[in-house]
This record gives sequence, structure tokens and C-alpha cells, in this order.
Amino acid sequence: MKKDNSSKQEFLFGKRNYIIMLIGIAVIALGFILMAGGGSDDPNVFNSEIYGWRRIRLAPTLVIIGLGIEIYAIFANSKK
Repeated sequence: MKKDNSSKQEFLFGKRNYIIMLIGIAVIALGFILMAGGGSDDPNVFNSEIYGWRRIRLAPTLVIIGLGIEIYAIFANSKK
């Protein structure tokens, strides 16, 4: 007996789309890692690092870029 291969489902996206999605996830994760940490456990001590360039400019920019990469990966035409 032969097996019917016509019922085999294709993936929703191509391999290229999945690779781009993984890159977007990595960029978003890096942005969140840069936002984390650096605080003081003592409530009487002000830590000026919370308003540093890394947390105010770089990390949110990376998250927004990562989201843009994700949107591109979803709408990119993988099949020609």
C-alpha cells in the first residue's frame, strides 16, 4: 500500500521567516536584559543609574527594533 502524501501540511512560514523571527526575539530579549538590574535595595539611597542612557534610550530602542523585525518576518513573502 502506498501512503498518501497529499495530506501533508506545509508550514505557515518559510525557513527564512522563522530565522528572522528568531533574530527579532533575540533583539527584544537583549533590550529587556539591558533594562533590568542596577537598583539599590536600600530605599534611602538614590541610584542615578536608573535614568542612564542604557535604560532610557538604548533598551527601548532595541525593543522597538525587535518588534519591527517581528512584523517584517510575519509579512515577508517567503514563497516566490
